[in-house]
Amino acid sequence: MLGRGFRGRGRQPQRFEDPTLVNERIKSEQVRVIGPDGEQLGVITPARGMEIAKEHGLDLVEVAGNSKPTVCRIMDYGKFKFEKAKQVKAAKAKQHIVKIKEIKFHPSTDKNDYSYRLKHAKEFLEKGFKVKASMIFRGREMAHQDFGRKLLVQMTEDLTEFADVENASKMEGNNMHMLFAPKKSNC
Repeated sequence: MLGRGFRGRGRQPQRFEDPTLVNERIKSEQVRVIGPDGEQLGVITPARGMEIAKEHGLDLVEVAGNSKPTVCRIMDYGKFKFEKAKQVKAAKAKQHIVKIKEIKFHPSTDKNDYSYRLKHAKEFLEKGFKVKASMIFRGREMAHQDFGRKLLVQMTEDLTEFADVENASKMEGNNMHMLFAPKKSNC
């Protein structure tokens, strides 16, 4: 057994190393240093910058590696990482993820099956999901695309009070799709 503590098959989980250069990892010959209070300390060697940082009990962190000379800041790197992680988490919490529920039909779908699927579509729309109605054609059903289109038009009429049509019916291979978005008043 080669991997320590890893008992599954396949590859071991990858560990991503932080790309930010801190203290001894800074390889530039000259760096422009910004002090802990935001004041410019000038262009000095990284070794001198680390000495100044250690006097303040902080770290020398590279903030702009592509500029000439490299820009470094004297700060508490642990606190900086924590604040950055907190900002990423807050941004993730604010984003709205749209979920799509798919309902599949065939041109030969019976009325009771249609009403059952329509009921589910209404429930999904009331919960705020988008609904993708897919008409699937198999074999000889491709010759009767008009039946499928009529069924999707009927669904559009039945869902007018719950949804707006986001994408009109279009053919993709053997499938015809239509996308419904919940009305703004229902969300």
